Amino acid sequence: MKAYFAPSLPLPEEIIYSCIENFDLKGTELGNQDRNKIKCFETEYGITVNVKAFKIPNLVNKVVYRFFRKSKAQRSFEYAQHLQKNGLGTPQPLAYLEAKSLLCFGKSYYVCEHIEADYTYRDFTKDFTIPNYEKILRAFTRFTFELHENNILFLDHSPGNTLIKLENGEPNFYLVDLNRMLFKSLNLDERIKNFARLTTHKKMVEIMSDEYAKCMQVPFDVVFEKMWSATQEFQEKFKRKKRLKKKIKFWK
Repeated sequence: MKAYFAPSLPLPEEIIYSCIENFDLKGTELGNQDRNKIKCFETEYGITVNVKAFKIPNLVNKVVYRFFRKSKAQRSFEYAQHLQKNGLGTPQPLAYLEAKSLLCFGKSYYVCEHIEADYTYRDFTKDFTIPNYEKILRAFTRFTFELHENNILFLDHSPGNTLIKLENGEPNFYLVDLNRMLFKSLNLDERIKNFARLTTHKKMVEIMSDEYAKCMQVPFDVVFEKMWSATQEFQEKFKRKKRLKKKIKFWK
């Protein structure tokens, strides 16, 4: 397995190799383990290592990732570096590792520092009593605006993929699950559509629309109409997909 390490690695390479070698035996599991697996490993260097093991790709993608496209692990690592280069938050990238044969791509891992977050964005869709709720939601909107201003379209901008850590009462935002991004100049419609997956709550959309309109210096009504429409459209597609899956499951 070939490993690629960050230039300023804050702990020995052997520690990362050890995490990978012991991935199935040790570590603390995090999140949903159905598709990809994530584990944390405590180290003697005061750093908790977060390892994401990507599912072995299907037969076609084994060839695609071997010869034609960067792996999810490599993209996660490089996109994290790009975010940090532009002053945007993501857990510190440490390494990525890939197993390749002569003709096929196998397992891959993305390794970063683990962040103990106070919240994720998802918490804000469930608990409206969080202290400084609106202040943090507006700050999150400005963070998204900064992504867009840096020509970054985060395609997995969904409730579980932004960690929120409070430092001296101020929120800092860290993106995770980074392997799907586009880098290009964004028009208003593309920017607003990027909010579509975040919430079903109209009040949250109103707050985010108001803050984004201020950032863009455009009328609130224009932004809100686009954002709420994009939200409803996404939710309808999501529901249709869910109904279809139920029907397929029923007829199996």
